Amino acid sequence: MKFEKITNISVDCVVFGYDTISKSLNVLLMKRYLESDKGSDILVNDHVLTGYHMHKNETLDDTATRVLKELTGLTNQYKKQFKAFGDPNRLSGEKDLIWIKHEGFNLRTITVAYYFLLKTEDVDLKNNKYQKQWFPINNLPEIGFDHEKIIFEAYEDLKIKCLAEPVIFELLPDKFTINEVHEVYQSVLDINIDNRNFRRKLINKKYIIPLDEKQVGVSKKPAQLYMFSKDIYKKMFQKNYLINI
Repeated sequence: MKFEKITNISVDCVVFGYDTISKSLNVLLMKRYLESDKGSDILVNDHVLTGYHMHKNETLDDTATRVLKELTGLTNQYKKQFKAFGDPNRLSGEKDLIWIKHEGFNLRTITVAYYFLLKTEDVDLKNNKYQKQWFPINNLPEIGFDHEKIIFEAYEDLKIKCLAEPVIFELLPDKFTINEVHEVYQSVLDINIDNRNFRRKLINKKYIIPLDEKQVGVSKKPAQLYMFSKDIYKKMFQKNYLINI
């Protein structure tokens, strides 16, 4: 089946993943590389977000889901459309113009940006035709187009979102320790949070369910495991409870 592209509307996706080993919030980027036709001169060598032009038969959400599946093989991940970027000069960098000419892109392209939340270990980096790679949010490589601006606006939106809704649990395993929740909040918000006070508040939330299980395969004393109950949270949210962790 042939799909007809809308040549001046694209969807760019910021894929956030949390690494429980390095305790860092990461962004999934793909390599953008181009050599000169007349020799081995490197014209473009940087990284960008993954984005595609919208198809005429798609909704914006459809396109975003297609982008994520093509990049990671995953579907049904948390996603949020957070902003459109339409600055007339957003694609006017020297390397961007070279790339656009090579790929035949429309110079006046408006992009609608989404971000996704997932766990870094859920993405297979082997057999990687896009040369995709995780980068810590505080240590990004050289980035093309206006994608660095898109990434940091997504990050600011995520920080606000995780203070108002339990989206942070999208970055954690289904079973987690209180320390792991504490670590991911600190990483995303980029602040120090008092552990004792945080623990006391979190375990008093009815939607944080203690399990009859403890960590396995750890050298130190295994910690209690918990899970997040979406059903209980939704019932509480309907009654106007605040998260306010």
